[in-house]
Amino acid sequence: MMIFPLKELIEHDENMYEITVAASRRAFQLSSVLEKDEKEDWEGKMVALAARQVFTQEVQFRLEAE
Repeated sequence: MMIFPLKELIEHDENMYEITVAASRRAFQLSSVLEKDEKEDWEGKMVALAARQVFTQEVQFRLEAE
């Protein structure tokens, strides 16, 4: 299993800034809620886990109007 979803990143044809912010925010959420042993499963690479979740649509995001 590849840790970071490179194929999905290369094939992504929408707003790259949007997906980057979504993955960054998800990584922050994960680092706040996951237990130490769960983090060790991903070797502490929360950004890689978050990016995988966003690209595979395991989690979804949306833009909110200000």
